Amino acid sequence: MKIIDFHTHIFPDALAPRALAALLCNCRGGYQPVTDMTKSSLLARMDEWGIDLSVVQPVVTKPTQVKTINDWAAAIRSDRLLSFGGIYPTSDSWKSDIDMVVEKGLPGIKLHPEYQSFVLDDPAMLRVYDYALSKGLILFFHAGYDPAVKPPFRSDPKRFAHVLDAMRGGTIVAAHLGSQSMWDEVEQYLCGRDIWLDTSMGFSYYSAEQFVRIVKSHSADRILFASDSPWSCAKEELDAFSALPLSEEEKKAILGGNACRLLGL
Repeated sequence: MKIIDFHTHIFPDALAPRALAALLCNCRGGYQPVTDMTKSSLLARMDEWGIDLSVVQPVVTKPTQVKTINDWAAAIRSDRLLSFGGIYPTSDSWKSDIDMVVEKGLPGIKLHPEYQSFVLDDPAMLRVYDYALSKGLILFFHAGYDPAVKPPFRSDPKRFAHVLDAMRGGTIVAAHLGSQSMWDEVEQYLCGRDIWLDTSMGFSYYSAEQFVRIVKSHSADRILFASDSPWSCAKEELDAFSALPLSEEEKKAILGGNACRLLGL
């Protein structure tokens, strides 16, 4: 069984210590990291926990980072790591930045409404999504609660439903099972819709019963195993997942089969 962690975070070695310290400060001690956010640390944990491939989801927090982050994302690609690219969606160069991600052969872009200061279903953002999707890119979103910011949050299941209504197809992934700490609304607005959900930062928060209910309602074929490393321990997530009353076919799909299909592996 191939295991793919669809949601991880690392930084270049020289930047990782400062980035980790800043993120820990922002989340006010809400999470304890399981890696030091370097590539070697993530690979060591993957070996320890039996994870075959990790997908890195970089977050661009200012326009000047776009080229550097996408160059690095392309450079770290290997048989164990695959990185999405990034844009700053409210910058004037958003279209050429999307073209850059395509040219570098990256499979998608990570977007974070809170860290990038945009409202998920703002009409101005829809043209950005539409253009990226038209280029064959996957859109991967942070979704819901984030400990670094105060509510109201800029993304939630109802806003994702608005985006889905406006789009003309393409692949959209909402992290944290559709929106962190908003899973009743996920069941109301997103289950059965044309959207992928990852499991990251979940099994310590949602109940096993609710997770299984969402899987059955939404379809196991649209769920991706993920940890949000270093903020959640993939080993603990895997242990919790393995105990769920799902079929072996459903478990294989969620742990890696769906990601292989989505990424063309």
